[in-house]
Amino acid sequence: MKLKNRTTLSEFLLLGLSDDPQLQPLIFCLFLSMYLVTILGNLLIILAVRADSHLHTPMFFFLSNLSLNDICLSTTTIPKLLVSIQTEDQSITYTGCLTQCTFFLIFAGLENCLLAVMAYDRYVAICHPLRYQIILTSDFCVLLVLFSLILSTGHALLHTLMALQLSFCTKVEIPHFFCELVQIIKLACSDTFINTLQIYSAAVIIFGVPIAGIIFSYTKIVSSVYRMASVGGRYKAFSTCGSHLSVVFLFYGTGFGVHLSPAVTESFTKNAVASVMYVVIPQMMNPFIYSLRNREMKIALRYLITGKPFIFLCC
Repeated sequence: MKLKNRTTLSEFLLLGLSDDPQLQPLIFCLFLSMYLVTILGNLLIILAVRADSHLHTPMFFFLSNLSLNDICLSTTTIPKLLVSIQTEDQSITYTGCLTQCTFFLIFAGLENCLLAVMAYDRYVAICHPLRYQIILTSDFCVLLVLFSLILSTGHALLHTLMALQLSFCTKVEIPHFFCELVQIIKLACSDTFINTLQIYSAAVIIFGVPIAGIIFSYTKIVSSVYRMASVGGRYKAFSTCGSHLSVVFLFYGTGFGVHLSPAVTESFTKNAVASVMYVVIPQMMNPFIYSLRNREMKIALRYLITGKPFIFLCC
């Protein structure tokens, strides 16, 4: 019976953000604008890092990987929403839904790991400045990114393989604008205890460990900064962390706010709308945060856009 349910189910229905036809053009224009801004902003960050030899450092290497991941994460969800609105077809195939879910978990997990790696980079730069080049070599930086990718991919495939064991009956409407794992599990008519247990267990490892690493890194950073005698040194140290801290608070703040708020979790519509805050907004805002708060990035972007030569001055 379970095998029959799994093989006969051909598609899900993504209910989107609203069932009001008059709001669809507005939603389409809004998400198209945010998607284009996300792609352009993160692409400029990547090009600026590649074009400016002064930015060929571990910090900006991780930043360019974060920007690439933000592009991939946004591309996983937004284009399908735009196509559904344009064609007025809310259906997504069973295979397509699980594929979208898998890639979303990969890139969301990678974002989480990269933020932890960037916190480690700032920790080494501020707490062990004389050993910075020795510890964060080019090979080690690449290894950290590859390890993060492998970890997030393994986490995503584990959830997907378990979701393949679920059977679905007649209700195939997903009250979301993309195939979120939790929503898929809620639609199953078979036992989902193992899947639910797996979600909470994996969350502790994939999200809990990086968050703990970020907290530990910044605890050490703050302790090290306050031991500095120079006020200028303190300001410079904090300024190098400001952009990363802003991105961390934006990503985790919106994510926890959505999943822990009772008003959001109890309403399918509010959950879908609120999910935009951590699925779309952080990826769009990250380039602005780094370009506005980081002097080196502002200089590199100005040179990339205008083509005018400049003299690079260290802070």
